[in-house]
Amino acid sequence: REAAGQAIYAALFDSAPSLQSLFKTARSVMAMRFMNGLNGIISAATSPSALKVQVETLGFQHLDLEVTVPRVAIFRDAIIDLFTMEMGDRFTSKAKLGFLVLLHYVGGAYIYIRREYAVRIRIIKSSWRTANNKTADFTDAGAEGEEVEAETSEGGEAKDEGATENLVDTTKVSEMKAARASGEAQSKNGNNMKVPTTFNEMFMFNGAVMGFGQNSWMNIILNQFDDIAVNVANSYRLQEECDVCSLVMAKYKGTINLGEFKAVMLASLRSLVPKDWDGDHEVAWCWLWENVERMLKKLMGKPQVQERALERLIMSLTEDAVNYLRREVYKRFFALAPGGQDYFKQSTTRLYWIADKIVEMTIEMFREPRKMVEDISALGLRHVGYAIPTEFFAPFVSGAVEVVRTMTTDEMAEDAFRWSLTLISKILVRTILE
Repeated sequence: REAAGQAIYAALFDSAPSLQSLFKTARSVMAMRFMNGLNGIISAATSPSALKVQVETLGFQHLDLEVTVPRVAIFRDAIIDLFTMEMGDRFTSKAKLGFLVLLHYVGGAYIYIRREYAVRIRIIKSSWRTANNKTADFTDAGAEGEEVEAETSEGGEAKDEGATENLVDTTKVSEMKAARASGEAQSKNGNNMKVPTTFNEMFMFNGAVMGFGQNSWMNIILNQFDDIAVNVANSYRLQEECDVCSLVMAKYKGTINLGEFKAVMLASLRSLVPKDWDGDHEVAWCWLWENVERMLKKLMGKPQVQERALERLIMSLTEDAVNYLRREVYKRFFALAPGGQDYFKQSTTRLYWIADKIVEMTIEMFREPRKMVEDISALGLRHVGYAIPTEFFAPFVSGAVEVVRTMTTDEMAEDAFRWSLTLISKILVRTILE
């Protein structure tokens, strides 16, 4: 499968080198994605409903890419030509026709999804701003009113009083925010309960009312839901958020029912966007959640297995194997990206330490995902100071994965290393670019 993916990757970019700029992930990772995507489409081809779901999911992940008819034709012809060359007479005319029809459908679906679902993205972004800016708008409006009143009042005494009242009001607002955030806003007297005014507050309130207050796993998604909603059109960032979310959820001991989060989410949004909310809003947010849910479900159960496999691999490395890994990572990387040598001029001891640290980070990503995201973000900021081009991260990942492949026959361990290192590189690149 790895070799087939590499062959498809090479065929695509040999036919149109300009398309390489569309794909920011390491070559070895991208090759596996091509194969997994193609395998998923072919496996679902016998069921129209399953095929529709599969293609919609892939189309959702390509929203930020400009998929056009000429580009679809390039991909289609490159894949067909590769199959014809590799399979010869086994690739019959019927098989060729079947692949042509299937690839036509997938390409057309990508174009349709990007064009038609742009409306849904606009609805999600605008309603999300409304749901989270109510408090700010109210405070701004109150401040403007006080400024007008202060300017039209006579004498400095009136201004001083208005400023004092403004200070008191601002202090009260700050105290109420802090109280709501810490859960202390609930007074013993029910009449003094403050109405939630942000999505997180409304979500916690509705979750408790709907009987989901004990489902602490919801907080895992809630902590990242702002990034998910804001980056709905950025497939790489969205996948990154879902990957991290799945790692944190893997540590949760208990039952996770993602449908419950959807129910509380919709109830909260209806409450916060009452004037604008309509059927289009319902469809748009359901569409977003269905895609996020599919990505999360696809990863459920995998992190635990991958962590154990990667841990076994790392623990089994002998001193000779570790030294081999240290040397070969840089050999492969410099072969793939010769310009990278200009940025690795440290001593051999330092280079070996970096290699060891990379391996350690791949397993720590499974063990403590939240802490690692913070550490990787800090590391990304340091790389900004080093002025290291982001183009070098993908070949470094490819080189490291190639080395690990030569050291183990455990496909799960190799897959875990690839997946973890890819996620680390994505967070680093995003931090540097931002």
